[in-house]
Amino acid sequence: MEQQSLPPLPYAYDALEPHYDEQTLHLHHDIHHAGYVKGFNTAIEKLNEARKNNDYSLIKHWERELAFHGSGHILHSIFWTNMSPQGGGEPQGELGQAIQDEFGSYQNFKNQLVQATVAVEGSGWGVLAYNHVLNKLMILQCEKHQDLTVWGAEPLLVIDAWEHAYYLKYQNRRADFVNAFFNIINWDDVTQRYEKARQSQSATV
Repeated sequence: MEQQSLPPLPYAYDALEPHYDEQTLHLHHDIHHAGYVKGFNTAIEKLNEARKNNDYSLIKHWERELAFHGSGHILHSIFWTNMSPQGGGEPQGELGQAIQDEFGSYQNFKNQLVQATVAVEGSGWGVLAYNHVLNKLMILQCEKHQDLTVWGAEPLLVIDAWEHAYYLKYQNRRADFVNAFFNIINWDDVTQRYEKARQSQSATV
């Protein structure tokens, strides 16, 4: 497994104001995401050493570190591109229709995703995912970065519900942050992820 690097932001640090403040974005990207990249790379290195030395005495620890930091790195990489200074509105085309079919309306979808994200226990994420096995959209909660997920689910849109994602501006008002996030959703990015996911479906159950 190759070492990973911190991806650059696709916009300036102040580009998402006033919905996402510059100071939080600096800390979130440059410190927190960078920390997950470092942790992931350390886990990769330690597992490489374990194979080389045939010493698996710490396998449980390093597999846990791989899952936590690797998932944190992947979700944050999606999170940055899920936002845009020109974001907001509603999805169109096939994604818009799929949301309509699965959830009954865009408003139903938004209400469920907002409430699922706000209700995450402790730290975690609200996720709109496409499940390759079931061939359908799903809204999921994710505790930490890797718990409560469903096999076959590929994240399309993620909302970070860790306090470091919003506390400087929104303090303990997680719901305010989640609702503000909808003003900067990059639906073009989400649509591209949806179309790509549908092109690589797994066998159905």
